[in-house]
Amino acid sequence: MKLYDMGRAPNPRRVRIFLAEKGIDIPRQEVDLGGLEQFSEEFTAMNPMQRVPVLMLDDGTVITESVAICLYFEKLHPEPNLFGKDALESAQVEMWNRRLELHFYGPVSQAFRHNSPAMAKREIPQVPDWGNACRDKAAEFVTFLENELGKREYIAGNRFTIADITALCTIDFMRVIKLSLTPEMKNLSRWHTAVSARPSAKA
Repeated sequence: MKLYDMGRAPNPRRVRIFLAEKGIDIPRQEVDLGGLEQFSEEFTAMNPMQRVPVLMLDDGTVITESVAICLYFEKLHPEPNLFGKDALESAQVEMWNRRLELHFYGPVSQAFRHNSPAMAKREIPQVPDWGNACRDKAAEFVTFLENELGKREYIAGNRFTIADITALCTIDFMRVIKLSLTPEMKNLSRWHTAVSARPSAKA
């Protein structure tokens, strides 16, 4: 089993944090995204979407998409539970993780891909106006999240789940589009300090 990884990218980081929370250690291979290794024939054969992370199982089966990889390990190692312990909690975790992916991580990612000169060879065509609109949407969601975290300790409830992993990786990734938490965001700052202090956050 091997995880094809990229240290600075947020989606592979989601998987690394998840594995660290589970206490799972597997071999990893770094993919040079800057060198466009993801477009090579070998990598494209594993993942035609040409994105990381990619999990290669011992029998040659390939799993891509960060949440799908995490779900695979959740089923193999149910504890500590990170996807929800019962029907209601599972639905709440999925609801929040989906909201974060669609309305937060997605806009941050698109703002970066369409406004960063470093992405010019990978995002063709770049549409700066779209990137700017996505940055505004991400900023709106940060305000929404600040209000929501005044109601509970963690993103999806009162304990740490995969939704917190997605939110942490997205907030830390906001720096690439020059967004950051402000001192006025007391709820988000409280939450961010707590989740960043977990040993898994360094994965």
